[in-house]
Amino acid sequence: MKTKELSPVIAGTMNWGVWDKNLSVTEMVHLINICIENKITTFDHADIYGGYTTESQFGKAFGESKISREKLQLISKCGIQHTQGRPNTIKHYDYSKEYIIWSVENSLKNLQTDYLDVLLLHRPSPLMQADEIAEAVSQLKAEGKIVDFGVSNFTSSQTELIRQKTEVSFNQIQFSATHYEAMLDGSLDYMQLHQIRPMSWNPLGTVFREDIEQTRRLKKLLVQLVEKYEVGSDTLLLAWILKHPSKVLPVAGTVNVARIQSLMKAVELELDPLDWFAIWTESMGNKVP
Repeated sequence: MKTKELSPVIAGTMNWGVWDKNLSVTEMVHLINICIENKITTFDHADIYGGYTTESQFGKAFGESKISREKLQLISKCGIQHTQGRPNTIKHYDYSKEYIIWSVENSLKNLQTDYLDVLLLHRPSPLMQADEIAEAVSQLKAEGKIVDFGVSNFTSSQTELIRQKTEVSFNQIQFSATHYEAMLDGSLDYMQLHQIRPMSWNPLGTVFREDIEQTRRLKKLLVQLVEKYEVGSDTLLLAWILKHPSKVLPVAGTVNVARIQSLMKAVELELDPLDWFAIWTESMGNKVP
């Protein structure tokens, strides 16, 4: 099966279900259509979202929407074993070959699809066996159940451990104007070296979530930049991520229609390098070294 290009901004579904917005199937159908109309065709899932319920809700919506499978791309993650929604006595990770395969097949059933465009390992486990993971990935690819494979929240050395045994195409990490460590600790350099595409969860960082010195400085600057570029603060923060040469794919979790409609403006926006450095400077609270 051929790899399909993911959309430059990805719709994150973590908040669609019972963990937050608790959207009805009808509301999800509407939201899927709004995203696709705005050229956001890739949807990011994880089996654990909504305590293992959001994928099946989305699957029902996708089934009802009658949208062709070829028009969208589906990402899912596996490996986290929660106590919520599963008979586990303690939260843990499972990357046995049997569990990875079972988990993907379960996600396919829930999402009402025959294949995932991307499977990600949700978080690294100290007990993961690279050979066993590679065997699972190889079988899933051979059976056409996944197209591409990647990791999530993995360090460069953890990624390399897996990459020695099977191709790693993506790593979904925390990266934003307020959480920029990945561009300093070698993570994004490593991904560029090995043609691994970064995805960024929580791409707006804590700018709108926390009232601290860092976010106050950023908001003050963003007021000026909103006037200069005539776009919203969220668009500017995404444009900041997109300017990084590693070609980061932001995973935006908003269900706000107006905000969804403005997300793709960030892809077209050419942020002046001096404004890019101004945002980083205000986030750090000091000049660059």
